[in-house]
Amino acid sequence: MTPRRYVVSLLGSAAFARAYTLTALTAAFTSFLIERMMSPVSLATIIAALALLGVAVLAVRRDELSVLRFAPTSLLGFLLLTLLSTLWSSDRGGTVAGWITLFGYALIAITIGHVRDTLQTVRAIGDTLRVLLTVSLALEILSGILLDTPFTALGIQGALATGGPIQGVFGTRNMLGFIAVVALITFVIEWRTQSIGRVAGTLSIALGGFLALLSASPTVVVLAAAVGVATTALTIVRHTPPHRRSAVQAGLGALVVAGLVVAFALRHQIIRLLDAGSDFSTRADLWNLLLDFISERPITGYGWFGPWPRGEYPFTYVNFQLSDHHQSALNAYFDTLLQVGWAGLALFLVLGGVAVVRSWLVASVRRSVVYAWTPLVLVTLGVESMFESFTLTGIGWLLFVLCALRAGQTRSWRESIDAAQTGAISTLGPEGPRG
Repeated sequence: MTPRRYVVSLLGSAAFARAYTLTALTAAFTSFLIERMMSPVSLATIIAALALLGVAVLAVRRDELSVLRFAPTSLLGFLLLTLLSTLWSSDRGGTVAGWITLFGYALIAITIGHVRDTLQTVRAIGDTLRVLLTVSLALEILSGILLDTPFTALGIQGALATGGPIQGVFGTRNMLGFIAVVALITFVIEWRTQSIGRVAGTLSIALGGFLALLSASPTVVVLAAAVGVATTALTIVRHTPPHRRSAVQAGLGALVVAGLVVAFALRHQIIRLLDAGSDFSTRADLWNLLLDFISERPITGYGWFGPWPRGEYPFTYVNFQLSDHHQSALNAYFDTLLQVGWAGLALFLVLGGVAVVRSWLVASVRRSVVYAWTPLVLVTLGVESMFESFTLTGIGWLLFVLCALRAGQTRSWRESIDAAQTGAISTLGPEGPRG
């Protein structure tokens, strides 16, 4: 076998697809750790290498891919708009750098979505998070109990002995809480699909729940409540006879709207109950100030940067006025609105909204519980986006793109076109080529 044929065979193999997925997920989940232990340049180099490797994998598998189903149209539109924002950005170099990072993570997610199916993806994320959460707990025990000293280089405060908050290897308690909730969803799906044994499933769920609790993040309670409600609603729909499913979906939708109205009306009581007054006050002050800057450029925004850069207007001026050092708007929707305006926010909402509807409908009718993973993670990302900007960067953006791609593969107008072109019968089943 010639070297070229060997490389092509390797890149197209199932073993390489699994190795690539695990490596990419580990790099994305440990992005904070890589930046702290090495440098931002090292992280950028790793992501760039993975993105280029993804291009090579997709090129080798090009005969298995469909142009129409390669990526959601709204995702391509969002990426195009963020790139075009270079034209009106105050720092074109910074915007290009921010866009390359956004595009790199999206390309990695697209590659994973085309070379692994839903169950394989869930298992890869589960394997990755089991290791990282275990490492996080071990480091917290070492820092907070055995040595009783913070690991400043890793962002670990060593507060485990006092009940938290803890950060693990993820930098902040809110990020740990978010990842712990994603891990819990993943571990439960793994257990329900019998991808892991009962003992491994029980220990994994206990680990995720324990770290979510010790993160002491107010958002964890909100995320857990949202995921619990979504899981209950999805369970009801899945067990409803097909002829009554539409009515039940409509009724549940009305209940969700009513619940949101009640939650808004009782927001002050809920904030006091969660003991999150200071956190919410900080966010409210930030968001109120951002509205003034958004009104200056409501359509286009100030240009895409992702995490806020230092020395650029209006980000530095916002922090100056608040005497703070925010690196984001602490809200993905406000951040999108600030950086790419109402046009960008509309594309972002369409991308997420369509993905939720598609994945929810698929999970409602598919017998396997593995299809519940996508809508539940999307709900987690959507709710978390109200308190943090995780969905726009790093692992949050990767998961968002991956879920949107997965939803589009299983319920999309592209599927009907592909079926018509190939003479196949369009069903709900295809998820794309697999390795």
